[in-house]
Amino acid sequence: MGTGDTRVRGLAARAGGWSARHRWAAVGIWVLFVVLAMGLGSAAGRVDVKDSDQLKGETHTAAQIIDDAGIDEPASETVLIQSKEAGGKATDADFRAAVAAVMKAVEGTGKVTDVTSPYDTNTISKDGRSALVQFDMRGEADTAGDRVEPVLKAVEGVQKEHESLRIEEIGGASMMKTFSDAFGDDFEKAELSAVPVALGILLIAFGALVAALLPVLLAVSAIMATMGLMGVVSHVMPMSDTANSVMLLVGLAVGVDYCLFYLRREREERQAGRDPQTALRIAAATSGRAIIVSGVTVCVAMAGMLFTGLAEFEAMGLASLMVVAVAMVGSVTVLPALLSLLGERVEKGKIPFLHPESRLRRKRSGNRESRFWTAVLKGVLAKPVVSVVVAAGALLAIAAPALGMKTQNLTLDQEFGDSLPIVQTYNRVNDAFPGGSDPAEVVVKAADINAPEVTAALADFKERAISSGASRGPVEIKLHDAQNLAFVYVPLVGGSDFDKAGQSLDTLRDEVRPATLGKVDGVQAPITGQVAGSEDFNDQLTGAVVPVFAFVVVFAFVLMLLSFRSLTVAITSIVLNLLSVGAAYGILVAVFQHGWGASLVGAEGVGAIITWLPLFLFVILFGLSMDYHVFVVSRIREARLRGRTTRDAIQHGVVTTAGVVTSAAVIMVAVFAIFGTLSMQSMKQMGVGLAAAVLIDATVIRGVLLPAVMALLGERNWYLPKWLNRLPDLTHDEAADAVAAPAARDDEGEPLRV
Repeated sequence: MGTGDTRVRGLAARAGGWSARHRWAAVGIWVLFVVLAMGLGSAAGRVDVKDSDQLKGETHTAAQIIDDAGIDEPASETVLIQSKEAGGKATDADFRAAVAAVMKAVEGTGKVTDVTSPYDTNTISKDGRSALVQFDMRGEADTAGDRVEPVLKAVEGVQKEHESLRIEEIGGASMMKTFSDAFGDDFEKAELSAVPVALGILLIAFGALVAALLPVLLAVSAIMATMGLMGVVSHVMPMSDTANSVMLLVGLAVGVDYCLFYLRREREERQAGRDPQTALRIAAATSGRAIIVSGVTVCVAMAGMLFTGLAEFEAMGLASLMVVAVAMVGSVTVLPALLSLLGERVEKGKIPFLHPESRLRRKRSGNRESRFWTAVLKGVLAKPVVSVVVAAGALLAIAAPALGMKTQNLTLDQEFGDSLPIVQTYNRVNDAFPGGSDPAEVVVKAADINAPEVTAALADFKERAISSGASRGPVEIKLHDAQNLAFVYVPLVGGSDFDKAGQSLDTLRDEVRPATLGKVDGVQAPITGQVAGSEDFNDQLTGAVVPVFAFVVVFAFVLMLLSFRSLTVAITSIVLNLLSVGAAYGILVAVFQHGWGASLVGAEGVGAIITWLPLFLFVILFGLSMDYHVFVVSRIREARLRGRTTRDAIQHGVVTTAGVVTSAAVIMVAVFAIFGTLSMQSMKQMGVGLAAAVLIDATVIRGVLLPAVMALLGERNWYLPKWLNRLPDLTHDEAADAVAAPAARDDEGEPLRV
């Protein structure tokens, strides 16, 4: 690119230029887009992922059989009646009276059906101290949590009348209500806290109310538009509450970051003496280009979730991809228009006590460089080999615990600890009736469910399930004659211990079923349930890891290669990102699996990482870390093009971006850390993992490893084999500087081609 060429090429620069020239049109189009998206989404409604589509394998087969048969399997509830005294028995008169009172109370609500007595079903514990009254909720199972409140209150009323006994309810509906209340409260807390936290940090970063409000408003508008688009898209690919929550998290993070990058560059150019039009043009061509490269990379990473084959992951991936794309478009279109409209008024609402000295210093120097990172860079560039060895060694040591990572779907007690009363009920039921709160469910389909050979096989299965050691019983069989189906409920030995319960499940699937139901021609008998769902989910996820990792890494590599036309930059980008993800994994395992420092985040006794998190973190972190990487490397490359040596360009690029990267990282870490304070362990793990990774990425990776590695490589940073010269050139977005600079040349005096 010749220095005399004042034309600005590239998508970001052209978009910014058009928006600045047609300011009201750009703002109007954006507002119209947001309103239309919300209106269409509201009119279309949102279609959520069905339980039958959540998983593949036996769990999916079982759900499909039930759906095809038109059976709405009810949500089952259980009331535990337990003597508080060691000598109390289920045969005692007051115990029998309590059982009768519970049955009468729940039936009286009109919300339940099929109430059974423990004396009829033999659901009495071996020690005789505990018994279970079981019943089903009327209506659809998916909405049973909304109707269970009167039943819970009825049981509480019986408890007050029998203080010598423990009378507690648990089941699908009550756990659904508990989970929904906790999930809703947690995310309401997170969502209400995230925006004020981000705004507060931006106020400190900019020292002006208007400048701080712009990124938040643009991020919120992008989120609102995406929520509407999710409703429309859900008719093709169903969405979910989890996908919505992840979209909010990602949308706020990238939306604020992208605007922050743009605003800070435009502000820096104005402070350096550029007129507003030139400052905006340079910001569009530099930070705008970095936003597009980063945004496309993040979208590609999010698209990796579409290869898992898991409906929930696909929903999260598509929702995240959409909000990143919308935020990216908004940042390079409507933001330049708003900056052009506001002009110097973007500094309105100044808060003098925040940065009075730094503003004076910037006016004198014309730029803003971080003293701290200048000092750090001086040491890093003086001894790059030592810096690489120490930083990489530390990150590898942090990542080491990840080699022993154990993943599983968290049980209720793991998810909530002892913070909820229902968790204690869950543990008591499992102690008295191992596996009774979450039995395996065998869905048996036959041409004639009452055929003698099928009846005999069911009886044989019931007997062998206990004799094999997989269950201690009672095994319950529920027939649906009209649909030729039978549901067999098998409490698994191991209960809430998924490792032991998983072994019991394997015994049922690999030994008991083939020897009984498997011998009858035409019989299908997939086994589902919470433990089976966890195993099937793990199996599905394990199979998706390689294709998802390969897709994300390969496409990110290609995008970096095309965006910087450097094989070296593309390779180092991938390696450094993988290192930061590995470190995040190590921290997760150390805290939540091994319990190192678990008390600091309220994660004692979890002992495992929730199944979906590692792959989710990889995709999210690989995408988000590109924000900083693209921004910093773009600034380094820009400085090199302007004639600086590679070492000087590295120092200039890192220290001049340190402020914006630090501000962006602090916002991300603060928002993610909010999730680390929530009561649900899955959300806590996600928050801690994301916050730790972003912190490592913005400090150790971008502040130490990246400059040290680039310093060691020198001019080899810009290496591109001749046979790759035919690749599309996406590097021509740089704006011509207002001040002419000599053309950059390599060590042999030839014009530098980067």
